[in-house]
Amino acid sequence: MLKKVGWGLSISFLLSCFIFGSLARADNYPTRQVKIVVGFSPGGGPDITARLLGQKFSEKWGQSFVVENKPGAGANIASQLVASSKPDGYTLLSVSNAFAISPAIYSKLPFDPMKDFDAITTTATGPALLIVSPNLKINTVAELISLAKKQPGKLTFSSAGVGSGSHFGAELLKANAGLELLHIPTKGIPEALTEVISGRVDFFISPYASAVAMVRDGRAKAIGITSLKRFKEFPDLPTLSESGAPGYKFEFWYGLLAPANTPKEILAQIASEVKRINELADVKERYQSLGIEPVSGTPEQFDKLIENEIKDLTRVAKLAKISAD
Repeated sequence: MLKKVGWGLSISFLLSCFIFGSLARADNYPTRQVKIVVGFSPGGGPDITARLLGQKFSEKWGQSFVVENKPGAGANIASQLVASSKPDGYTLLSVSNAFAISPAIYSKLPFDPMKDFDAITTTATGPALLIVSPNLKINTVAELISLAKKQPGKLTFSSAGVGSGSHFGAELLKANAGLELLHIPTKGIPEALTEVISGRVDFFISPYASAVAMVRDGRAKAIGITSLKRFKEFPDLPTLSESGAPGYKFEFWYGLLAPANTPKEILAQIASEVKRINELADVKERYQSLGIEPVSGTPEQFDKLIENEIKDLTRVAKLAKISAD
């Protein structure tokens, strides 16, 4: 009887140590270098937000936050790396819409996007610009739609590749307006922009930050913005929804994930710090210059966003017959 009681006390003691030890680790987080993995080359939204947040995290916590770029396979190489990492908060993943696109276009993935990760928070969102060829001689989205309907299957749009965010943005416009268009995929955003500016392709739905400099200096012509509200820098540039494609909305979003089973206290701590950082004046100014709006929330909210995005994008992929297999 005494042995049983002693054993019970030992188990209780060990559990208490484990629980309080976990809490202590969360309270002291971070105690060493943290790695933020990005599935794209430097310069894109996931990279920019990761580096800005990493700098602010380091200033706050006194530990180094290193961004590691692991491009390839639609960011799936980076996702697989983080999914198989230790769930201790020291390996994070900076993601974009591409994370929700992958399960929509790949029949098999080396990870489960909903089960192998813990959501932390969204970090920012940003619209896209509809850039048109100078050869079209049009000024509105309504004119573009009208022209496309008069010439079904003739108008072309470029993208950063099959299954890219820019590809899905155009497919959403096709579905919204009932259009027949010809897709011209390229190797990336710079190439897709060049094809339109040169007049070889008719239009491109470009991430705002990638095209804004060209729009400012007149090298590229934008006829609409894909958010539901106009952007401060171009107050006269209408949204697609108000200028020919009612209800159309397409935005790039960015966020942070961790390997599944990361302590919830650490997830909440990082999410809270992102919220604080996003309210800083210099961060807002930096994001605004890139056409990005700081957005933060709870892990539960980000988890729901990803789940809904996967469902919506899967429907679009099936409708447009988009597949990466």
